[in-house]
Amino acid sequence: MAGMNLVGPEADALDLGAVFRALADEHRRSVMTELAADRSDSERGCNSFNLPISKQTQTHHFRVLREAGLIDEIDYGNRKGIRLRRADIERRFPGLLTLLGAESPGGSAPR
Repeated sequence: MAGMNLVGPEADALDLGAVFRALADEHRRSVMTELAADRSDSERGCNSFNLPISKQTQTHHFRVLREAGLIDEIDYGNRKGIRLRRADIERRFPGLLTLLGAESPGGSAPR
């Protein structure tokens, strides 16, 4: 079954302030850290992330990441898929995903 892609901003319209606001939250940053570390860039289910928050709050966080242009969401009706917009992010903000990929699961960069 094909899903409907929930579209964020175009790559050229990615805004650094919106990206930083999205990454300021520890749960959203942990999602991005996991996605950045996974070089396969395969689609993941929303429930595949170990987030200790309600489903409603997860939905909010994924929407913020999508609206900032960091992920694509694919709506299948009864579930959503998440995919990192690696090429767009690397083109607009080179090195950002490398920094996120180097961040430890606890939320701080290694020293």
